[in-house]
Amino acid sequence: MTGFPGFLGSALLGRLLARRDGVRAICLVQPRHHAEARRRLAQVEADQPHVAGRVELVEGDITAADLGVAAISRDTLAEVTEVWHLAAVYDLTVPESVAHRVNVGGTARVLDFCRSRRRFDRLQYVSTCYVSGRHAGTFAEDDLDTGQEFRNHYESTKFEAEKLVRRAMADGLPVTIYRPGIVVGDSGTGATQKYDGPYFLASFLRRQPPLAVVPAVGDADTVRFCLVPRDFVVDAMDALSVLDRSVGRTYALTDPRPPTIRELVTTFARHLHKRVVWVPLPLGPARGLVSLPGVERLLGIPADSLDYFASPTTYDTAHTSADLAGTGVACPAFGSYADRLLDYMVEHPEIDAAAMI
Repeated sequence: MTGFPGFLGSALLGRLLARRDGVRAICLVQPRHHAEARRRLAQVEADQPHVAGRVELVEGDITAADLGVAAISRDTLAEVTEVWHLAAVYDLTVPESVAHRVNVGGTARVLDFCRSRRRFDRLQYVSTCYVSGRHAGTFAEDDLDTGQEFRNHYESTKFEAEKLVRRAMADGLPVTIYRPGIVVGDSGTGATQKYDGPYFLASFLRRQPPLAVVPAVGDADTVRFCLVPRDFVVDAMDALSVLDRSVGRTYALTDPRPPTIRELVTTFARHLHKRVVWVPLPLGPARGLVSLPGVERLLGIPADSLDYFASPTTYDTAHTSADLAGTGVACPAFGSYADRLLDYMVEHPEIDAAAMI
C-alpha cells in the first residue's frame, strides 16, 4: 500500500486485513512520514487487534527507481501479489512539476513494480472523479479522454496517470480503478483529517453574520457538488476489490444523488443558524475578488476552490451501483450526515486544509 498513513489508507488497511485471512501488508512510507505512520499504525492496531503483527512499514519513494526502497528491504517486497496505490499530491495549487513527478511519475514506477512480479493478482488504483476536468454533462465510468480542459495541475496529472494505468490494463495487467469524489469525513462520526472542499463553504458561512451573503458563481439549482463520505469510499473499495468481475472495471465512488449547490448551502446554513442572501456573481469576477491580497484568509475560501461550485459535470455511477448490489454497501444521503461534518469541524479547530490526506 502506498499512501499510508493518509486519510483513506489509514481507514482501509484494517478492513483489507480483516477480509483476507493470513495476508500481511507492507506500507511504503516516505521517510519524513515514518514517525506519523508508526503512530497511526499503533492506533489502528489498538482499535483493530487483528491488524497487530501483520503490517510492516518500509521506507521508500514512489518517484524513485525501485520505489526508493533500500536493497535490504527489497526481499520484503519480493512476494507482493497485490498493490493498493493511493499516494498522490491532492493540492489544487500544486506546481505542475511536483504534481507530474508524484502523480504521473510515481504511478509509472508503481506500474513498473507491478509488471516485475513473478505472480501478480491485481493493482487496486485510486484515481479521482476529477479526471473529468471541465467535461460538460455526465461523465461515465468508462469515459476518460473526452477532450476536456482542466482546472489545475492536480486534475491534469491524475488524468495522465490514469491514462498510464488504462494502457497497462489494455496490455494485460489486472487492474481495478476507483474514482472517489471529494472525500469528506465519516458519515457516522464526522471525523476527518483535512478541511477542504465543502468545508471551505462552512468556514465562509461561519465567519458571516446571521444574514449571510453567498455569491452564486454558477446555477445553484443545477450545479451539483461531487462529495462522498470516507466510510462509503472505504467500504466500497473493500467490497469491490475481492470481486472477480471488478478486474478491468472503473468505479466512480461518489454520491449518485449529490446535493445541488443550493441544497449544500441551505443545509450548512441551517445547521450554523444562518439565513442566506444569494448574490449572482460570475465565476471570473468572483475568483478575481477572492484572489486579492488578504481576501482568501478573511473569507476562509480559496479562489481555486470556487471552480467546483460552478462545475458543469455530473458523474454516472452505474458500475458502482450494479457491482455493490447485494453487498449492503450504499452511499448515505448527504442530508443524513451533514450535521456531523459541521459538528466535528467546530469541535476540532486544530485540523486545517493542509493536513495530510
